Amino acid sequence: MKLDFPYEEEKQEFKTSLAELDKGLLSLSAMLNKHGEGTIYYGVNNSGEVVGLLGQIGEETIKKISTRISELIKPAFVISVLPQMLDGKTYVLVTGKGNRRPYSCGGEYRIRVGSEDKKIDPELLADLFFSSQNNSLESIMAINQNLTFSKLKFLYIDKGLTIQEETFDENMGLKVDGKYNMLANLLADENDVSIKVVRFSGKDKTKMLSRNEYGYTCLLIAMEKAKNFVLSLNETKVDIESAMERKETKLFDMHSFEEAWTNACLHNKWVRNVPPAIYIFDDRIEIISTGGLPFDYSKEDFYRGISRPINLGLLKIMGQLNLVEQTGHGNLVIIGKYGREAFDIEENHIVVTIPFAFIPSMKQSNVEGLSPTHVKVLNAVKDNPLFNNKQLASLCGLGTTRLGEITSDLKALGKIERVGGKKGGYWKVL
Repeated sequence: MKLDFPYEEEKQEFKTSLAELDKGLLSLSAMLNKHGEGTIYYGVNNSGEVVGLLGQIGEETIKKISTRISELIKPAFVISVLPQMLDGKTYVLVTGKGNRRPYSCGGEYRIRVGSEDKKIDPELLADLFFSSQNNSLESIMAINQNLTFSKLKFLYIDKGLTIQEETFDENMGLKVDGKYNMLANLLADENDVSIKVVRFSGKDKTKMLSRNEYGYTCLLIAMEKAKNFVLSLNETKVDIESAMERKETKLFDMHSFEEAWTNACLHNKWVRNVPPAIYIFDDRIEIISTGGLPFDYSKEDFYRGISRPINLGLLKIMGQLNLVEQTGHGNLVIIGKYGREAFDIEENHIVVTIPFAFIPSMKQSNVEGLSPTHVKVLNAVKDNPLFNNKQLASLCGLGTTRLGEITSDLKALGKIERVGGKKGGYWKVL
């Protein structure tokens, strides 16, 4: 007679006899590493049929199995060894639960993938250890404790959200045991995080044309700056097919790029201190994030858009500011436009490739016909909404009179508006 669930999968394994005790325990350790729990059936064949164990299965046999488990699998975990009976045949059910990953069996580390027990490479082993220690962005103390968050607070106010100055740090999860954490460092007004956007001549990295750095400030601001630079390159090709028909083609799909870039920043393994990057070639854009997929998350899960965020604190803040849509949705957007081949998923990184629809001129657009000086002021306002005219003029290398003329132009064009008075007010980019 067969079991109710007569197949091997990620949380259960069948062994026909106790001669395969050690092999079964290796599978159990792999299940613990993947799911924190697992079950091994001794006396059941691969088809899920109970064939029974030879000999008497008494207390002494159960004790020997328990002792062998303790000898082989480290560290310790909760185990249960129970004899079972089905249709007059005895089998032994071994179950385990534990959250102290990684687990080894006889000094060997494995992880469950489907019904197989695969060897764990050193990088994944480090991830298992990392996950067991709760080393999230929120739990690791920042080196720099002199942090301020005026830019992050402004983003909340700009969205019409109310903040409590006295409890802001705690409410945002920016402190651990009264000290600023790595999440706080990422979102601080000043930090050590730099995001690079590099342009190359040709289709490889042989010749670099330019390298822009956006960072050393609140990650959300740096993300926006890098995104806007790339989107400014998204030129339009116009084909006149007839006197009555005009066809416009964008260099790349803006939505796909935005989703890829947001995901790269959100899901990057920031604890490794390697920020995401953008590489621009003659035929494509590559968005690179560090860390690969979580150890308990498959490529199929990824392609199906199943959510598995690793930076929960960052996700919460970006969600409150409407900077992320439905989790997992971005992957489906990219796949719908460019297919699964847009993703190169490796153990230590993920690369998303956005191909170009035509050969670009690679000239940065002038932001809807604005002069370079107007663009400079617009970008300065965007990056420094709390600056007054004198500060903006100094930043842009202009006189205050000229700065006033340009801001008046930008307001008339519907690009910016002033919220509040000269004191206590701020600029809002429309």
